[in-house]
Amino acid sequence: MDLSLILMIVGIMIMIASFFVGNHSKKVEKDFEELSLNLYQESNQIKRRLKVIEEELLIAPQTFAKTKKNVSPKTNAKVSINGIHQILISQVLNLHKQGYNTDEISKRSSLSSEQVQAIIASGGNHL
Repeated sequence: MDLSLILMIVGIMIMIASFFVGNHSKKVEKDFEELSLNLYQESNQIKRRLKVIEEELLIAPQTFAKTKKNVSPKTNAKVSINGIHQILISQVLNLHKQGYNTDEISKRSSLSSEQVQAIIASGGNHL
C-alpha cells in the first residue's frame, strides 16, 4: 500500500473516533459554573449573618444601661457612654445635628433619653 493511503485511512479513523469521544470542556464549564454559584450563595449567607451580628452588638448597650439605673446621673452618663458603640454615638450626634429632640433620638436609636443627653453633652467623646 501506498504511504499516503495509510495516512489518509488513519486520519479518517481519528476523525470518526473524535465524534464518539465526549467533550470534557463542557463538563468542566458546568462544574465551574456550579462552583461559582455556590460561592456566591455562601458569601451572601455570610453577609447576612454578619449583619445580624452587627445588629446584636448595637442592641447590647441598651441592656447594659438598664442595669445601671440606681447610679447618680453624672456616673450614669459616664457608664452609659462607655458601653455604647461608636457607630451608635455617631448616629445620635447626626440626628441631633439634624434637629431631632432627645425623645425622638432615643426612639430611633433604642437608647434612653438620659443616654442621648449624655452623648450630646459629651459631644461623642468617650469618658
